[in-house]
Amino acid sequence: MPSIEIEGLEKSFQVGKQRVKAVDGVTLDAPEGKILTLLGPSGCGKSTTLRCIAGLERPDGGEILFDGQPIYSRARRVYIPPEKRNIGMVFQSYAIWPHLTVFQNVAYPLQVRHVPARQISERVQQALALVGLSGLGDRPAPFLSGGQQQRVALARALVYEPSVLLLDEPLSNLDAKVREQVREDLRLLQRQLGITTIYVTHDQLEALSLSDTVAVMLEGRVVEVGAPQALYERPQARFTCDFLGDISYLTGRVRRKRDTSVVIETPHGPLDCATSQEVREGETLLAGIRPEHINLHKDRPPAVANVFEATVTSALFEGTHIKYRVAVGDLALLVHSRSFFAVGERLHAVIDPDRIVLLRDLPLT
Repeated sequence: MPSIEIEGLEKSFQVGKQRVKAVDGVTLDAPEGKILTLLGPSGCGKSTTLRCIAGLERPDGGEILFDGQPIYSRARRVYIPPEKRNIGMVFQSYAIWPHLTVFQNVAYPLQVRHVPARQISERVQQALALVGLSGLGDRPAPFLSGGQQQRVALARALVYEPSVLLLDEPLSNLDAKVREQVREDLRLLQRQLGITTIYVTHDQLEALSLSDTVAVMLEGRVVEVGAPQALYERPQARFTCDFLGDISYLTGRVRRKRDTSVVIETPHGPLDCATSQEVREGETLLAGIRPEHINLHKDRPPAVANVFEATVTSALFEGTHIKYRVAVGDLALLVHSRSFFAVGERLHAVIDPDRIVLLRDLPLT
């Protein structure tokens, strides 16, 4: 399976009298046999980037290389048409033909490649077994559930053994429970096949759970790239921090710097933060705290850092936890807890020093 390199990719569209840049100098690497996810809000350029890799959009500039060989390069005047890129693609809509059976839908890519009928039958059965649809080949496509239609689309993308798999929001039309199951199955299947995969989504949970590497995008550019856990726990960009989940911020100045920690003076009291970042005494930082990294106590814990008096202002039961908003002076903190507290109850909020995200107090991006 090839690695994919994207260098300085650009793509613009004419919208009325304006030329709008959808992809603005994107540079990325998708390692061989791994999943790279493009994550971002609607209109950030992630699907356009994917369509350029597939050959469905022709870029305005930059390069796309498979194993070091260009499939598109403006400088070298190379453009390989989509049908010669050996790419499998699954769209958000699945694009299942309703007048065909499951077997016929999956067989179509082999038929247009003039594969012998006997091989078609064998390979379609193998592809259906791979996605858990054995025995459903004769079923009409309209009689399938949403999850089954998604699996048919995946089988059709894999049946001709592509070297690269591109997935554009493939789970967004499924309900939550089915989406969770298909997500797990998709990750297991990708590992089994070892196929180089680029996945597009706006769903943070999908990106964090499926990916080997995540590229966070905004306004046609890559904001930050990293492993899912690293991006969630130690992001470098404010947008990444905000987009990957609920978070509260305290602003303060560095009062003291040690080897592996800093003390930040905030309007609500000192905040101890474990960090190996290079910071200067006196500089202003944002301290980001995820809701699961704050603990609520009725009584003040002894000899513990980062204890703040707090009042519960709202409580929302979400199944696995209760989502609280607590007031620390004029500051609102989000807290996830399994303990029950009453609105208006006075508590002590304890912030874990090891889990605080430190960012420069910069604009959102």
